[in-house]
Amino acid sequence: MQPLVSEEAYRFTPPRDSRFWPWIIGLGMRRRLRSYWGIESIEVCFGERIRESMAAGHGIMIAPNHCRPCDPLLLSALTQKMGRPPYIMASAHLFRSRWMAWLLPRVGAFSMNREGMDRESLKAATGILTEAKRPLVVFPEGVITRTNDRVIHLQEGISFLARSAAKARASTGGKVVIHPLAIRYRFAGDWQASVLPVVASLEQRFGWKAANATLLERVSRLGYGLLGLKEVEYFGVVQEGTVEQRLSRFMDRVLTPMEQLYLAGRSEESVVMRVKNLRKALLPALVAGELEQDEREMRWKMLFDLEVAQMAYHFPPDYIVQNPTPERIIETVERYEEALGTRTPTIHRPMHVTLTVGEAIVVDGRRERGVEDPLMGVLRTQLQKMLA
Repeated sequence: MQPLVSEEAYRFTPPRDSRFWPWIIGLGMRRRLRSYWGIESIEVCFGERIRESMAAGHGIMIAPNHCRPCDPLLLSALTQKMGRPPYIMASAHLFRSRWMAWLLPRVGAFSMNREGMDRESLKAATGILTEAKRPLVVFPEGVITRTNDRVIHLQEGISFLARSAAKARASTGGKVVIHPLAIRYRFAGDWQASVLPVVASLEQRFGWKAANATLLERVSRLGYGLLGLKEVEYFGVVQEGTVEQRLSRFMDRVLTPMEQLYLAGRSEESVVMRVKNLRKALLPALVAGELEQDEREMRWKMLFDLEVAQMAYHFPPDYIVQNPTPERIIETVERYEEALGTRTPTIHRPMHVTLTVGEAIVVDGRRERGVEDPLMGVLRTQLQKMLA
């Protein structure tokens, strides 16, 4: 799994106000997407909706779903339609290498510390929306989900950011709008021929012989095997019950003891938020260098366990049972490879990608307290509708 956290002290990395670098990088992006990700064609639908919002002078937030690591690279196709490069809020771990720390700000990206209140990043994002010179891209799911046609979780911080900017613009009569962006991948080849070698390789890693079963049944069987391995690791024995019950029990097994030790007890929030809150509790002492070696090692083991729990959360138990499309089967096999430690899953080609821009959602700076945020509900509904 990609290391998302670090003991290094976080420093905010601001964006550069450049149009040259997004343009020059964009020239070779189609070739890179084809070579490294198997993406042969990209289609942008309703790009004029963003141009209309720019012409009206609105502060614009673009909110895409995030199912694959290459999603941000696809924004180059949207930039061509907009005629103006966006700024992009990106996770701080992406800026750790010297190359990426140099490149990302020049293409408009700035860092966000996901494990704390990053006031500088929020200030930069609010300023971008208030000035309304270039759109701002924020991935509201906050993690790579590997579920291309389903929205599982949206971060509430998106609403806070958009409403803060809307309040700032209200004094001048300006508006802030959110455009959902549905990134939809479709496999355009023979999915069985593409998936079969990967399934056979995974079966060999499990020490299994090829089953006398359909390819879909073999993919499902690998999921049961992977879950059983994790249950033996964390429980000592394979658990009973439905897959949904077993996954829920597994995630509680990982998260609840940490919550009891470092927080006020088991949380009723989503797994993504539970993981985020535990990271916030575990990391500060690590970064400050205040811990003995045994405590450091224990916390790093816990941080790894948090990634395992979050990965399990993004294994919908009905995903290939309910609707076994080629894309869902491919995504499931990719998740298996990642769960077994493959840094870069097998590339399946050819892929066709459609970027669909949703209608503008006007942001009200006020929010009624104590109820679910209607802004996030509207954003979720639009994204899910366009993906499905």
